Amino acid sequence: MSVRTTVITLVVAVLAAFCISSSSAADLGHSATQDAMDAEVRQAGAPGVLGQAEDGGGVWNGASGVGDRRTDRPRLAQDRFRIGSLTKPFVAAVLLQLESEGELDLDDTVDRWLPGTLRGHGNDGRHTTLRQLLSHRSGVYDFTADPGVSRTYFGPRFRTSRYDTHSPAALVRTATAHPPSFAPGTEWRYSNTNYVLAGMVVEKVTGHSYAHEIERRLIRPLALRDTSLPGTSAEIPGPHGRAYSTLSTAGPGTRVRDVTTLDPSLAGASGEMISSTGDLIRFMRALLGGEVLPPGQLNEMKTTVPADGGDRYGLGLTRQRLSCGTTVWGHEGTIQGSRSSAVTTTDGSHAAAFNINGDWAGETASLVEAEFCG
Repeated sequence: MSVRTTVITLVVAVLAAFCISSSSAADLGHSATQDAMDAEVRQAGAPGVLGQAEDGGGVWNGASGVGDRRTDRPRLAQDRFRIGSLTKPFVAAVLLQLESEGELDLDDTVDRWLPGTLRGHGNDGRHTTLRQLLSHRSGVYDFTADPGVSRTYFGPRFRTSRYDTHSPAALVRTATAHPPSFAPGTEWRYSNTNYVLAGMVVEKVTGHSYAHEIERRLIRPLALRDTSLPGTSAEIPGPHGRAYSTLSTAGPGTRVRDVTTLDPSLAGASGEMISSTGDLIRFMRALLGGEVLPPGQLNEMKTTVPADGGDRYGLGLTRQRLSCGTTVWGHEGTIQGSRSSAVTTTDGSHAAAFNINGDWAGETASLVEAEFCG
């Protein structure tokens, strides 16, 4: 046997071992979850799905489909991926820690920390609070809904704009070119601009970037070794598959494109982070288990208002009541080429995280439902 053949054989054996450990769902009672993941690939058309769960039976890893459409590389348990809006619980936790340290009050106005930033077309930071930012009750327009941003970054033009760099201030200016959706505190509407502003507040209060504070306060203490804030770097560090998108096009002959590399500063504090299923579970369990915040701040984070689809939203956390009556806390996250979800029961005894490496097909709600109610 040649050296090359030996190496190939070893690689195939290692990948097969990962696949076996990832797909043996019935061993630990997660067969419904594995079935739901398989359905996302076979029926919904997702390229691949990755999942992990932790409960009284230990750690289970599941996978379906592929991590690379060109090579058929499987999705692997240690893979890293972009988590999109799952960045928001990290940012909210930092602000709540700062409140517990007396550095700020969540009922401070935005203008208290960012004077003049939230102005124009009816926007007024003097009447908008940090709490309203974190709970999506500020009424501030979502910059990603701006028609120019949508055309350039969420459609076919993304192929030539994917490496553009954006500053938080520029994203906020895009938002404030539009009137607010409602008066602060009167309604609920999801807006990524809220968390871009929250990241700016962290920097103003601490003198450090929100990325520095997340790394110092959360990533290092919790040993989240797969988790990072890439800033303007287009690459995903460490082991990872590919991410795919149809760039908002549909119909016969629609082309699926590889969008793995991109400048995530378009998302910034609203969604730039990279992580893994294991790290996301560790973070959510620590957060709900009281390892991250004092009791007072954790209670604030879990104080919810009605959100979309019957869910309730706290401060960077969604509360879902599933069909079987189980309540889970967590967040979803979508960015070009990637859909993710991480949730845990209130006591942290059962947690799960999922990623789909395509943004046009499949959804994570059915995976959560299968894991906790299947």
